[in-house]
Amino acid sequence: MAAIRVLVVDDSVVVRRLVSDALAQAPGVEVVGVAANGRLAQAKVAQLRPDAVTMDIEMPEMNGIEAVRALRAAGHRMPIIMFSTLTERGAEATLDALAAGATDYVAKPSNVGSVQESIAKVAHELVPRLRSLVPVPGLGAGVAGAAPASAPGAPAASSGFASVPRAAVGAAAVRRPVTTRPAPAPHAMRLMVLGSSTGGPEALSRVLSSLTAPPAVPVLVVQHMPPVFTRQLAARLDRLGPATVVEAAGGELLRPGTVYIAPGDRHLEVRRAGTALETVLTDGPPVNFCRPAVDVLFRSAVRAVAGDLLAVVLTGMGADGRTGCQEVVDAGGTVLVQDEPTSVVWGMPGAVATAGLAHQVLPVTEVASAVERALFTGGVAA
Repeated sequence: MAAIRVLVVDDSVVVRRLVSDALAQAPGVEVVGVAANGRLAQAKVAQLRPDAVTMDIEMPEMNGIEAVRALRAAGHRMPIIMFSTLTERGAEATLDALAAGATDYVAKPSNVGSVQESIAKVAHELVPRLRSLVPVPGLGAGVAGAAPASAPGAPAASSGFASVPRAAVGAAAVRRPVTTRPAPAPHAMRLMVLGSSTGGPEALSRVLSSLTAPPAVPVLVVQHMPPVFTRQLAARLDRLGPATVVEAAGGELLRPGTVYIAPGDRHLEVRRAGTALETVLTDGPPVNFCRPAVDVLFRSAVRAVAGDLLAVVLTGMGADGRTGCQEVVDAGGTVLVQDEPTSVVWGMPGAVATAGLAHQVLPVTEVASAVERALFTGGVAA
């Protein structure tokens, strides 16, 4: 079986060795080269044609953000995973890198007791992402070639985030059959809930920037991100469209037209407060290895409003949201998911769609209009 060929880019010799050792322990993953800065990385990508790149952010000569932008402008489509620190500065730089066209990110090890623990932590975070983002390794995903529908690195219309190349190299060959549910009977809409993960910041920005008016109901969002990152993501999304976007603080009475982002490492739920609805933050155990978890939010929404609900699942690894969508459907609510060709990873939306739980499976560019139709008509178009 062909190995996933990875280029490691970091100005620190120690970090390059750490990442290389972590990947060397993973079956089916091969480090084909290293580079000490973004300028050298460009030459290495052209020479080695890796399937994926890990990229530090702060480097001499050319930093990681500049390198991502240059690689995307040159037409290279391989996944680029940023290495970031869990700080305000690191979060801001990581979101800048995602806006430039990076695919995903992992946190640099901190507060670990030994080199072996650091290696294990890097492997735990990085290897599953590589295997999800490079499902067909060894086919030259990093080579400039057939361009996606929107050129890599080009901003999505008014979104503030670059178009991230889709993960699968042979996307058309691996596309899975999907049967959508019949359009539901029109029903009241009191709430919208949304889940996303890998590729989510770009997808969220496209959806929110494409709305023509503030949503007619409150919107609660789980995007898999650590603390600090979610606050900065909310601030960026707030600048893009007609909706007000905030990081949920817990205890807020929900207001139509406002989008509440789950804070990193806290589950976000919604519950009744008299005739109103309010946010609740909890520190329960991870669900689907995630906190915040989409399933936790979706299930709480069903308890609060039954089927008077629109659930949306965008790009992301894993299957978080599938169980919650089952409960939404069982309660009489509506489910929309992003399609496979426009998802960076068709894990979460794919799990919902292939389970037969989606009423519509849509390109990300059509999600906003479908949301507005559903909220206005109380369902989806037949």
